[in-house]
Amino acid sequence: MMNKPGRSGLSRILDATNYSRKGLRAAWRHEEAFRQEAILAMILFPTAFWLGQTTIEQLLLIIPVALVIIVELFNSAIEAAIDRIGPERHPLSGQAKDIGSAAVMISLALCLLSWGMIIVDRFF
Repeated sequence: MMNKPGRSGLSRILDATNYSRKGLRAAWRHEEAFRQEAILAMILFPTAFWLGQTTIEQLLLIIPVALVIIVELFNSAIEAAIDRIGPERHPLSGQAKDIGSAAVMISLALCLLSWGMIIVDRFF
């Protein structure tokens, strides 16, 4: 097994951090769904600390929101890679995009379920 050439140690970590920052910036600039979910996360993260009565409840509110962001980033990466291949329609390209979209939908449903259950438990 061959190692990839490149930096190691702290310089590799700094490079990886820069790549991640560029990825977040690209997602913010080019992906409307990511912007919407990121803005929602900015609201929901602090709300989780108010709504959750225990550390576990707070985590049960924060983790699904973070998961939505993570899955949306993966979905956006899949879409970008598929679009890079070419503009022609292909059943496998459509299937890959649809599967990525389904993953986002499931993560959103999990988020809604978690928030809904804790809200019902707290207020009803």
